[in-house]
Parts: sequence; structure tokens; C-alpha cells
Amino acid sequence: MKQAAMDQAARPLSRRNLLAIAAGGAALSLTPAPARAAVRRSTGTGDSAFSSLLCELDAKIETAMTAYAIPGAAVGVLLGDRAYVRGYGVTNVDQPVPVDADTLFRVGSTTKTFTGTALMRLVERGAIDLDAPVRRYLPEFAVADRSASRKVTLRQLLNHSSGWLGDDYQDFGRGDNAVARLVDSMTRLPQLTPAGRTFAYNNAGLCVAGRILEVASRLTYEAAVRRLLLDPLELRHSHFFSDEIIGLNIAAPHNVINGKAVVEPSFWPQPRSLAPTGGLISSVRDQLDWARFHLGDGTTRNGTRLLSKASLTQMRSRPGPGGTLVVELDGMGITWMLRPTAQGPRIVQHGGTWPGQISGFLMVPGRGFALTLLTNSVGGSRLRDELFTDDWALRRFAQVSNLPAEPRHLSAAELAPYEGHYLSRRINEAGTWEDAHVEFRAHQGRLQGTLTTQNETSELGVALYRPDFGLDLDTSGRPIGTRCDFLRGPDGQVLWWRNHGRLHRHTDRPTP
Repeated sequence: MKQAAMDQAARPLSRRNLLAIAAGGAALSLTPAPARAAVRRSTGTGDSAFSSLLCELDAKIETAMTAYAIPGAAVGVLLGDRAYVRGYGVTNVDQPVPVDADTLFRVGSTTKTFTGTALMRLVERGAIDLDAPVRRYLPEFAVADRSASRKVTLRQLLNHSSGWLGDDYQDFGRGDNAVARLVDSMTRLPQLTPAGRTFAYNNAGLCVAGRILEVASRLTYEAAVRRLLLDPLELRHSHFFSDEIIGLNIAAPHNVINGKAVVEPSFWPQPRSLAPTGGLISSVRDQLDWARFHLGDGTTRNGTRLLSKASLTQMRSRPGPGGTLVVELDGMGITWMLRPTAQGPRIVQHGGTWPGQISGFLMVPGRGFALTLLTNSVGGSRLRDELFTDDWALRRFAQVSNLPAEPRHLSAAELAPYEGHYLSRRINEAGTWEDAHVEFRAHQGRLQGTLTTQNETSELGVALYRPDFGLDLDTSGRPIGTRCDFLRGPDGQVLWWRNHGRLHRHTDRPTP
């Protein structure tokens, strides 16, 4: 789940608005708050060059924490056989406890990679087939489109190309049937694009995949992930339920009000129905161990084989349809974002957003590099962009960089195809439809836009850097580091704007 574009320096963000943010906009702009002390460093290397890089990383994180009102953060780095974990700041501004390598945060959508990996274990056992239709495992499965309901495959769920509306956040309670009830309710989800044809970030699709995991394993989703992954990998600080973490060091979620971090307990709860798409609670040490497993040969610390090396490689190859999801993508593999670089080696990435809990996770297998970050403030989105969207860390640690993108000033005639109204929809926790409207117009060689959601209005912008691909702009017209793109229909006309992986339909005028 991703963040949306509003300047919220002066007023608080409600849980409802943050869930809308998770559904997809641009970046948050937050004013500075006092810095917090960083704590508990551990490093397994005496290499001076690596140590120097870590000092740069520490300084960048500490500066961002001050600037963006982030009370606490934790970072993990792998580079070859060298590892580094560190906590910064505090878990809670009201009852401050130092953040360390075992402090628990919500990791949000990085959970999807656990869903995909657990399913790969069942693939290796012959229990499921990635290219089989979903109805082989869920015979009654249906969305609004009959053809998609019948033809969509498990692989298309995992590479986000199922084609139906993906932001369905309904809460079906705490029962063991929560995921099943969400999946059963999807009969009203409209088909936006043909199955397998187009990438569009799809939380609902991952919940369907989680339900298949339940059926194939004959366990609840959480129990299946624990048995297949968490326990054998000894990820002892990774859980799904709040009652499992009582007494542990937990990072409280924070809102930002008038530039200062404020504890917001209402941000913490998450519907159990969304567990397969974003329910994991974990520590930076466990997240680094997760990266180590995916960069390894498929065995655990004690030598037990969980997956073949070929299956791990398959998860980060054979991408589905490409596009943008904050960065340019070759496409999605088995739940991993597959991101190109100017130098050639591929970046394998995810990360997550939940209100007040912003995280990042990336690997460059060809360089033996991994980076993971956990934060406890809505301001963490800005730090995540600096470390995971920008190529600052990639250049220093892995010697790779983003594909080049120089913003262009286009003529009114060149911008005309992109102008107009765009509409996207989502379903909130209560099951109610919510709409977002974007109006683009040409302005000084770029697109200037207005985003309207649930009585909130904000400004945004796009500067095209090649045909149909753009850089997101802040209210002053400066690139914020993220990218978007426009998709054309069979007639060559602009049909969609894809922003943070979500499709916004180009329409003649606002829907009444």
C-alpha cells in the first residue's frame, strides 16, 4: 500500500485519510521536528570503506528524522558477507524507549513477499501450479467480469496483472474466516483491464492468493506463513497478531501535527482480512534475515532446505507487464517489484505503507546488496523515498543507478492528449465506495493537476521525460523523485494515468 500527495504540515492526518493515502497518491510534505538520539549500533565488519558508507547512511537518516518528524527508525544493510543493523530514536514520543534491532514495526506490503514465498513452497511440493486458474483452488471465485473470474491465474495475482480494481480494504472481523469472507465479497470488483495484460497494483489479488494458501495448506493464512517460513527461518520477532507481541519493544505509530510527531493509537489496528497483503509485524533484524534468505541458496541457518535456488530465482525473474510503481518497473515477478538500472543489474524491491508505519526493502542480487528500513511516522515516506526511490544508496553500496529521466518542457499541443479528468475508485474498511478525481491541464510546459478525495483537495504535477512517462512534481513544480506513466487504448488515445501503481481512468468530465 502506497502514500498520497498532500501538504499536511499544518493539520493532522486522519486514519481515514491515511487509508486513502495508502490507496495511492504522491508524497507527503512535513515540516521539521526535534531530532532524537540514535541508539544501539552493531556491525560485523572492520572494513573502512564500508564503515565510511555506514557513517554517511547514519547521517542521512538522522537528518531526515529531524526534517520529517520521525521519532524512531531502524535500518539493516547487507553487502556481501558484511551486515549492519541499527536503531535510531525512540518507539514513542510520550513514553520514549530506544529503538533497537528487535523493535517491532508493521512492515505493510512487504508481507506480500512472504505470501508469495509461502506459495512457492507449495509449488515445489506439487500442491499448486502458478499457471493454473484460480478456480482450480477456489471453484466459486468471482469478480464482476465472468471471463476474468474464469481465466485469471495464480501467477497473475502475484504479478499484479489480474486486471480488476485492487484497492478493497473491507474489514470482516477477527475470525479465522476473515480472508475467505473478503474474497467471497469480490463479486462487485469491476474489471479495469483484461487479465494478464496490464500491471496495476492489486491488494485484493494478493488476498485471493492468501486464500489459496489457506485452502492448499488447510491452515489459516497466519498459521501457514508461520509453519512454512517464520519458524524454520527462526524469525522470532515476526508476528501477525497484537496479542502475540505484548511485552516486546513496539514502535508506536505517529501522525504529524504542526511539524511534530504525535502518537496516534488508532493507526495501529489492521483488518485481519488484509493479512496476506500487509499484516506482518516484524523487526529490522528479521527483515535483514529475510533478505539474506532470498539472496542465499534456499536453506536455513541450520542447513535445512526450504526452497531450491531455482525457485528463489524464479520469484525475481519472468516479470509480468511493466510500468511504474513509484519507480519504473520491468514488471512484477512472484510478488517482487523488478526494477531496471542504468548499469544492467536488476533491483528486487518492495516496502510498505500503513498509517504511521512506513518501510522499505530492496535487494540487488548481482551485487550482494540488501537494504531495509522501518519507521514509525507518516513522515517516514519522505525518508523512504530518499533511500529507496532515489539512487543515493544504490550508487554508494551497489554501484547502480536509476534509468535517466530529465524533465522536458512540452508544447500545449504535445500536452493536450494528457489533459482532462481522471477517476479512480477504492472500497474502504466499511465497504463503501470512495472516489478520487484528478484534473490535469497544461501549464508552463508541464501538467498541473488538482486531486480531490473525500472533500480534500491538493495540488500535484507531472513533467514528462519521455513519451507517456513522467516525474511527479510538488506544488512548486519540483520533482519529488517518484515516477508515473500514461497508458493508451487500442485507438492510441490516452486511457489511463498510472500513479503509484493505480489506474486512474481518463474521462470526458467528472462523474456526478
